[in-house]
Amino acid sequence: MSTAQIEYDAKGMPFRRLGPSGLRVPVFSFGGWLTIGGTVKGDPVKDIMKTAFEHGINMFDTAEIYSNGESEREMGRVIRELGWRRTDLIISTKVFFGTKKNAPNDTGLSRKHIIEGTKASLERLGMDYVDIILAHRPDSSVPMEETVRAFNHVIDQGWAYYWGTSEWSAQQLEEAWHVADKLGLVGPIAEQCQHHMFHRERPEKEYAPIYAKYQVGTTVWSALAGGLLTGKYNDGIPEGSRYANQDTNVFYREILQTIDEGEGKRKLNKVKELSEFAEKELGCTVTHLALAWVAVNPNTSTVILGASKPEQIVDNLKAIEVIPKLTPEVLEKIDKILDNKPEPESSWGRPSLDSFGRKY
Repeated sequence: MSTAQIEYDAKGMPFRRLGPSGLRVPVFSFGGWLTIGGTVKGDPVKDIMKTAFEHGINMFDTAEIYSNGESEREMGRVIRELGWRRTDLIISTKVFFGTKKNAPNDTGLSRKHIIEGTKASLERLGMDYVDIILAHRPDSSVPMEETVRAFNHVIDQGWAYYWGTSEWSAQQLEEAWHVADKLGLVGPIAEQCQHHMFHRERPEKEYAPIYAKYQVGTTVWSALAGGLLTGKYNDGIPEGSRYANQDTNVFYREILQTIDEGEGKRKLNKVKELSEFAEKELGCTVTHLALAWVAVNPNTSTVILGASKPEQIVDNLKAIEVIPKLTPEVLEKIDKILDNKPEPESSWGRPSLDSFGRKY
């Protein structure tokens, strides 16, 4: 991301364009997955969102499935109670999983569920529109043309300004853009993908041709690998942590099962090495390094932060100070520690890119 594409607000938050669109989004945003409407409700939600907004975060991400719709309700309630101007905010939500699941049409990416799911999300949020509506997963059971047409209908109705995807393959994104181009419709401008120091193949290698061809931007989730990259598990699993509860979420259960052996143990050793590097070389924590490392990627539009307490937001935003320190030389040292940099490859006649979007 060139400096010409970065703008700063009065609070010092850097903003970037969301993919190929003209929409400016903060480099760090806030998401409601696992917490808002679930483990965090009521006044604590207001405290977290108010703190985020006061520190330059004006983008809030949620989904119909988050806490079975309660995340949308809580976020919408807080926005109304705080009296924020809708035009000052960027709201994104996602459809696919549904909330009822009582019938075949309550989930997926059919025209029926995309339209009805979007309307239901707006009702829970108490809003007339969202800025971005995303397909939370791909749906191979529905023709791509139907899905693309449905999201364009949502945009045409004014229920959303843009649409995007989450955890789609590069092939599926290419198909969506091909259909959109053929029909003269709007293609997906953003992909909400998992990206962190231990998960690099898809966002850095598989998507390289998509970045080059369509300029799709990412709205990254789990930049801290579910907390693994905070260093708090370096000496074991603390009581009360998310890892300590195997029933919290399948995402955490899968990591927990390997954290003390094999690949999990190898990752912990890398975190310890990165922690030492961050402290000695950059004067920061491994948390700030991990967040800045994802943010500095030129294809990252925004990194979604999660939090259950306001102070976590404030601390995570210290990563903004680390971003300028991640020079090519520093990034090379980090790659040597990680030893997992994806090998670049040419695809679809496009130039190969390295793991940070530079021509290879």
